[in-house]
Amino acid sequence: MIDSLIFALIFLGFAVVFVMRAVKQVPHQHAWVIERLGKYDRTLGPGLNFLIPFVDRVAYQHSLKEIPLDVPSQVCISKDNTQLTVDGVLYFQVTDPVRASYGSSNYVLAITQLAQTTLRSVIGKLELDRTFEERDYINASIVSSLDEAALNWGVKVLRYEIKDLTPPQEILRSMQAQITAEREKRALIAASEGRKQEQINIATGEREAQIQRSEGERQAEVNRALGEAAAIAAVADASAQAIERIAQALRHEGGMEAVNLRVAERYIEAFAGLARQGNSLIVPANLGDLASLVASVSQVIGSRTASVGPAVSARDGGRRDA
Repeated sequence: MIDSLIFALIFLGFAVVFVMRAVKQVPHQHAWVIERLGKYDRTLGPGLNFLIPFVDRVAYQHSLKEIPLDVPSQVCISKDNTQLTVDGVLYFQVTDPVRASYGSSNYVLAITQLAQTTLRSVIGKLELDRTFEERDYINASIVSSLDEAALNWGVKVLRYEIKDLTPPQEILRSMQAQITAEREKRALIAASEGRKQEQINIATGEREAQIQRSEGERQAEVNRALGEAAAIAAVADASAQAIERIAQALRHEGGMEAVNLRVAERYIEAFAGLARQGNSLIVPANLGDLASLVASVSQVIGSRTASVGPAVSARDGGRRDA
């Protein structure tokens, strides 16, 4: 009874070991390489798989995910003999598990070493200033070289990125001084451009102000000239109307006598004004003959009236006809 129990336990343990070695569950995005009696047999995909115990074995297990690989920093020499400390990160993916298993003994180390040697070669073709500007070119060159070589290793190099690119401290100080000088130059140029624009704006404002003042003065002169012309025209019209009225009054009865009386009054008022303004008085020789003086003035007025009368009549006639 005890022997049969021990035999059953041994058989059960053997069965468990057999099942564990025969049944394999491969995770998603993984590939397992199976060897049968030491020779490649097949590649297991994700899911439940069965093996022949003690005949088949899992030789290699590969992840098909994208893998980031840190490339150690190294010292590179640029085209102008400047030392640079460069490190980066590489992204690759296993595309062929069989080649990844048998194409290289250590494809990770091979990719790392090839990335470093390719980086030194690319940096050596560039000058220091261009290494900071041509990062995309450096990355693309490394990816192209690695992808061609890694094809035999069953690996696809997706991209390479430079993390740090550090020149020596002396170069850093000189670069900082150059950047500072460039910024100061830009600041001076900006300040001079501002002063130039300020002077232009001031000159433009003064010119426009002078133009506006000259336009205002010209308009004022025009307005004054128009006002003076209107005043002269009004005075001339008033004088013409007065002369016309005097001429009309002279043609009426008693008009000449009124003129003679007005002339005599003005004559006497003029001599009275001279007597009030000064100590000396100039008296005409014929002052006693005032009647003859008034008569001579009347003759002048009569002759003027005779010449003005027809014109006034003509105008009056024209107005009545109108």
